[in-house]
Amino acid sequence: MDYLGKEIKKLGFGLMRLPMSGDKIDIEQTKQMADAFISKGFTYFDTAYVYGEDGASEKAMKAAVVDRYPREAVRLASKLPTWCCETKEDMQKIFDTSLERTGAEYFDFYLLHSIDKGKLKHMDELGAWEFTSELKKKGLVKHIGFSFHDSAELLDELLTKHPEQEFVQLQINYNDWESDSVQSRKCYETARKHDKPVVIMEPVRGGSLAVLTPEIQSIFKAVRPDMSVASWAIRFAASLDGVITVLSGMSDMNQMEDNLSYMEELEPLGEKETEAVQKAAEILRNTPTVPCTSCKYCVDGCPMNIQIPELFKIYNQRTVYGNRERTQNDYDRCAGKNGKAGDCISCGQCESVCPQHIEITNLMQKIAKDFE
Repeated sequence: MDYLGKEIKKLGFGLMRLPMSGDKIDIEQTKQMADAFISKGFTYFDTAYVYGEDGASEKAMKAAVVDRYPREAVRLASKLPTWCCETKEDMQKIFDTSLERTGAEYFDFYLLHSIDKGKLKHMDELGAWEFTSELKKKGLVKHIGFSFHDSAELLDELLTKHPEQEFVQLQINYNDWESDSVQSRKCYETARKHDKPVVIMEPVRGGSLAVLTPEIQSIFKAVRPDMSVASWAIRFAASLDGVITVLSGMSDMNQMEDNLSYMEELEPLGEKETEAVQKAAEILRNTPTVPCTSCKYCVDGCPMNIQIPELFKIYNQRTVYGNRERTQNDYDRCAGKNGKAGDCISCGQCESVCPQHIEITNLMQKIAKDFE
């Protein structure tokens, strides 16, 4: 079946998590990665106005891709953050800035960025939907769409109201496929019901599905010992119908080479592989976690200024996915700015206001033991 982007290879280069040299993007390594990507026939590059300090990601797109390849050889995507705009003039200014930073002349795909229910009223007042349609009429944008973070019900409403939108960018991965909050499957099915193709973001869930517990890794290795852990997540997403491309935020050449090794000639998941993914997702879903809702009632009165919900979030990440290095870095960053779990004096103030009745002081001791 024909659909927008059918001819595009199913791996897109997401420019949000580029290789770094100190606090700056490593442009030379980014160039090498772009060269490897393009040499294998891949063409889709995704950035956004808000990625990186002072537009560092859009500028990297110019330096690594636009200045070095014919414009027609690549597909470039960027995004309009309506929350940064107060007027239509602000939208125009941001679009013009994105064009200037990237040197793109036009964008193949241009998105209204990160839509959820809370942004809709402001977007309607700005005339954001009409603004991107005007850009398309002027030839400054070839295809218009939006990235989305909300319920399938809201997505259905938006696609009914805005049939001019040509595609949707959705968070889809096997861990969130049946999630009540993310609704990956329901949102995907809603987009397809409206005959809209999908660009997939977060297929590896910000890297969480690239490093998993030994138990889950053994399930994958038993079926395909030659495949990396991350490959299962990317191929799960790329195996879906009506997908323009699957964005991967590759941060070094090793990640690029791994992705290219199995995406150059994409082999959709077979029956046994699908079963392995379903088994992994079930284990992830059923791993017990701290039932914190991040209401932050516990934080206000903490005498040691411990950001309890943040520490629970990091602790849950380690418990579920087993990524010790990344969670340790996250913990050190959070505890470095605030109190650490080991600073807890067991005053009980937090437990007295916790709606979930979590035994916070006991968990602070566990977290301190594990992370400190």
